[in-house]
Amino acid sequence: MSWFELLIEAFSYGFMQRAFIVGIAVAVSSSMIGAFLVLKKYSMVGHGLSHVAFAAIAIGLVLNQSPLLVTAPVVVLVSIFILHINERAKIHGDAAIGLTAAFSMALGTTLASISGGFNVDLFSYLFGSILTIQRIDVILSVILSIIVVIVVVLYYNDFVSMTYDESFSRVTGVKTRRLNTVLAILTGLTVVVGIRAIGTVLISALIIFPTITALQFSRGFKATIMLAVIVSVVTVISGLIGSFFLDLPSGSAIVLLNGIIFMVVFIVNVIIRR
Repeated sequence: MSWFELLIEAFSYGFMQRAFIVGIAVAVSSSMIGAFLVLKKYSMVGHGLSHVAFAAIAIGLVLNQSPLLVTAPVVVLVSIFILHINERAKIHGDAAIGLTAAFSMALGTTLASISGGFNVDLFSYLFGSILTIQRIDVILSVILSIIVVIVVVLYYNDFVSMTYDESFSRVTGVKTRRLNTVLAILTGLTVVVGIRAIGTVLISALIIFPTITALQFSRGFKATIMLAVIVSVVTVISGLIGSFFLDLPSGSAIVLLNGIIFMVVFIVNVIIRR
């Protein structure tokens, strides 16, 4: 059987169709948001929120509740909380993220231990699984992706201004606090929606890798976002196909591809600049 026939067979499965839709939607939203987070030096917020998602999932499993219903409000609230800690408590963003991540991981691990350890369900949430993606994940991911694109397009100039100089933007009338809150909410929702396909441990990489790969070309802000989206979509599609044929966790395959592409681009750039 040829590779083309194998691909056709893969696309014939409902779970693969759902995985591709969710993966592409998450790729678009995470890379668009990642461009602003990375340049604001706030890229590790995705890492912190992934730990929060892990704790929220553990809470949901312990209480026999839907992990998605528990995770979504918790992660969004914590993302806003991190923002306000940074603004009001005189704690830098990296410290606020570190505190939140450490506490959440400790809480999640404790709850998992109390409930009998890391079961199969929790493992799929940690590293992603194309078999666990449900119809609700498809709907939520598509809606989120549309919202992210609309928000970025409508407030693009304000986001760019705030990203490069938040103090100056505030003086010129840009509502930076509101935009930061919107960015925090969208980041939190992206992390939650991406959990099924990418996993809590690795979702932050999909926010960071495509953007830092795109930044190696330094072609302007819009070009960076567009290139980041392309890199993210390509790696997600390739990673999902690889996870299907090689029986790998989907999140691991996607992140490994992102890492390989970044290293290749980085090395080529170093050689060219010499």
